[in-house]
Amino acid sequence: MTGVSRLPQPRVLLLAPDRSYRTASYIRAAEDLNIQLTVASWGRAPLALNSDGIRLDPNSIESALDQVQEAATRVPFSAVLATDDATVGLARDICESLQLPSNGPRARDASVNKSDFRRFCREQGLPTPAFSVIPEGESNSHFYETVSYPCVAKPLSLSASRGVIRCETKNDLSKAIARIRQLLTQEKPDADQSILVEDYLDGQEYSVEAILRDGSLTIIAIFEKPDPMTGPFFEETIYVTPPRLCPETFLAIETELTKVTAALEFREGPLHAELRIFDDAISFIEVASRTIGGRCGKVVEFLTGASLEIWVLANAVRRPIQPRPAPGAFGVMMIPVPTAGILRRVEGISRASKVNGVVSVEVDIREGQKLIPWPEGGPYPGFIFSRGADAGEAERALRAAHEELVFVTAPDLAVEVM
Repeated sequence: MTGVSRLPQPRVLLLAPDRSYRTASYIRAAEDLNIQLTVASWGRAPLALNSDGIRLDPNSIESALDQVQEAATRVPFSAVLATDDATVGLARDICESLQLPSNGPRARDASVNKSDFRRFCREQGLPTPAFSVIPEGESNSHFYETVSYPCVAKPLSLSASRGVIRCETKNDLSKAIARIRQLLTQEKPDADQSILVEDYLDGQEYSVEAILRDGSLTIIAIFEKPDPMTGPFFEETIYVTPPRLCPETFLAIETELTKVTAALEFREGPLHAELRIFDDAISFIEVASRTIGGRCGKVVEFLTGASLEIWVLANAVRRPIQPRPAPGAFGVMMIPVPTAGILRRVEGISRASKVNGVVSVEVDIREGQKLIPWPEGGPYPGFIFSRGADAGEAERALRAAHEELVFVTAPDLAVEVM
């Protein structure tokens, strides 16, 4: 635990989709900080926290706002946080209703819709690749002639690079659009089926975790992605931090991200950004008012001595954090999906755990579960965490541990019932 003093107990509202994996981490952080955390969700399962939880009406935003307003009359909320993209819009509506600090409408839309992010960047004069949106049901025959290749096609709302496909030709793009629409039909049949097509951005890719307070940006960590993110699919693999960047590039990232957040009305709370650097030019792929996905946020605790959720909660209630930076570098591998099939067993976990520099190997998938590769894939089978004297050493430990793992699968055979 970091040097966070125990002060009078504020109350924070956490908006989380039903069964969100992030909720438990926020609960632990709130306990450490002596913050009263109220979880609001709209799922059918019982709330895991306590009787103070709020079961939101899934069919009415107005009703959800009324429920929160009623809860706030008993004990006011100091802040409202969204755990996932699905709750970003409601969090802003509640903040406005309760007159709490929040992001602007552009930030809300840019967080959850990739085409809105691109459009806002263009409108605000920020660097952004050329892009177009193919509406649902459009034939697209003329559109293929106007696109510059290579390009990238992606759904407007899915995360974790799911459905993101690089295309080299008109034929590639036609197939990619059909594939993305099939994925959307399966995953989100009621969602917008439009598809974003943008020029491919070359360069080394990085991820940034930051917090905003009254418009002031504080970078917590910058992650380097050492694997080339060139496609045709963009499954995330390795993150290492601190990245192998010169101080001038660190400063340039902070400067450019500050410009983007100000222009897009990001003013408050957690911030996750994805960017590429090519010939010293910084291009942002995504900026969202949430934290990084998966279990990657654990690396922040290794790096700073405070979990990512503690950073976010302490910032929300205006408490200072005195981080305890750790020497060396840290890494995480989101274990790639090796092949499609039904898992029978995972071999080599013990050997992988014993690799020098490996902190832990956490395999989540269980026998009988289905493995689906990207771009349709998800979730990751598990995570590997490492520590080294520098980023290169942390990266090598992750790769060595991954080589020890063997996923034994069986074909996923359709069964016809007569």
